[in-house]
Amino acid sequence: MKIPEILMVETVHQPGSLARVLQVIAEAGLIIDHLNAVRRERGRTLWEITLEMDEATDRSLYQRIDDLPNARFMGKSDRVFERHRGGKLRFSASMAINTQQVLRDIYTPGVARVCLAIRDDPSLAREYTSLDRTVAVVTNGTAVLGLGNIGALAGLPVMEGKAALFAALAGLNAVPILLEETDPARCVEVICSIAASFGAIQLEDIAAPACFDIEAALRERLDKPVLHDDQHGTAVVVLAALMNATARVGRDLSACSIGQVGLGAAGIGIARLLGRAGVTHLRGSDLNPLAVQRFESMGGRGGSLQELMQECDVIVATTGVRALIDPRWVRPGQVILALSNPDAEIDPVQALEAGAAFAADGKGINNVLGFPGLFKGALQARAAKFTDAMLLAAAHSIAAQATPGELVPDPLDPRVHAAVAEAVRLAALADED
Repeated sequence: MKIPEILMVETVHQPGSLARVLQVIAEAGLIIDHLNAVRRERGRTLWEITLEMDEATDRSLYQRIDDLPNARFMGKSDRVFERHRGGKLRFSASMAINTQQVLRDIYTPGVARVCLAIRDDPSLAREYTSLDRTVAVVTNGTAVLGLGNIGALAGLPVMEGKAALFAALAGLNAVPILLEETDPARCVEVICSIAASFGAIQLEDIAAPACFDIEAALRERLDKPVLHDDQHGTAVVVLAALMNATARVGRDLSACSIGQVGLGAAGIGIARLLGRAGVTHLRGSDLNPLAVQRFESMGGRGGSLQELMQECDVIVATTGVRALIDPRWVRPGQVILALSNPDAEIDPVQALEAGAAFAADGKGINNVLGFPGLFKGALQARAAKFTDAMLLAAAHSIAAQATPGELVPDPLDPRVHAAVAEAVRLAALADED
C-alpha cells in the first residue's frame, strides 16, 4: 500500500545539487508528490520531498541520497502527523460571550424561554438552534478507505477530516460519531436514539452489505436526510466525471456499455445512480456471488473482469485491490476510472499509455466534490430525505463546473460547493411540489 513518506534533504545552494537528489529518486522508480523548500541559510537549503512509497520500496534510497557530494539525508518529516496533532476540529461559540447580559440570554435564565417555545412548537428548533447546520458523521469502522475493517477508533481521523471539510467547504457543523457495533439492527437503534441532535446523518465507512440495510432502515424511520457517502456521494462524482469524459470522446453516456468492477458499497451506489441517469448497458464483476446477485437484481449483468475489459466502453473500478487491472487489457478509447484509495486498480498514466481516452484515480475523482453541497442543499431545503433528483442535480452541477480538459472541477473552489448546494436545494423543493 502506497502512503506518503516525507524526506528531509539538505542540499548545498549550488546549481545541480537538487537535480542530483531528484535523479536518485527517479532512478528508484518513485514519483515526487510534493516538493517544498523549508528554509535556506548559510548556503544550504532544506527540502521537504513527499514521495509515495510502499512496504516493498528499497529504503537504501536514503543512503544513496546521503552519499551525494552536495546533499545530506536529514531524516523523515512528521508533517502528516503534525497536521493531525490535537485533532482537526475545533468547536467555538457563534457569538462573543463577553458580558453578563449575553451570558444570561444564551444560558440561564434566558434560555428557558427558548426551551419552552420549542417544547410547544418543535419546528422552532430549526430556527433557534444549530440543527439546520449540523450533520452527524457516523461510522463503525468496518470499511475505512482501502484499509478495511480497522475499527471505529482508527477511523476517527477520517471522520474528523470529513467534518473539517464540511466546515471549510460548506459552512456546516459536523460531529464524528463512532459506533462500537457491527450488528445492523443495533447500529440503527443507536443512530435513531441520537438523531434528534442533528439535522442530517452521513453514514461513512460502513461495510457492505450491512451499509445497505442500515441506510434503508434509517431512511424509513427518520424524517431527515440520511446518506451513505461511500455509495451515493461517490456515485454523484463518478456520474459527473463520466458525463464529461463521454462527451469529450463524442459518445452518449446513456448508450455506453459501462463495466463496474467491484460491487461493494461504492460499486452498487454507482451502478444504481447510473441506471437512474439512463444508462442501460451495465456490466458488473465481483468475487462475492451475493454482491453480483444484488447487482443483477438492479438490472445489471454479471461477468468476469476480463469480459468487462473486453466489452465495455467505460470501466469504473472500486475494489480496493492495487494493480488489479493489467495495462494489456486496456482497449484503445476506453474511459477508465480506477478509484480505490490509497492505491488504484491501475495507474492512470499506465492506462493512458495503453490507449485509454481518459483515465483518473480516486485522488482526482473524489466524493469531497459531492457531500458538502449535497448536505447543505438538503438542509437549506429542509428536505426529509435525499432523492434521486437531488443526487442527479448535484452530478449535473459538478459536471457543468469542470474547466476545459478536466473531468471535474477543483474541489477546493468554494463556488463549486455553493453551486451544488443550490442545485440540490432547488431539486429538493421541486420534489415537494
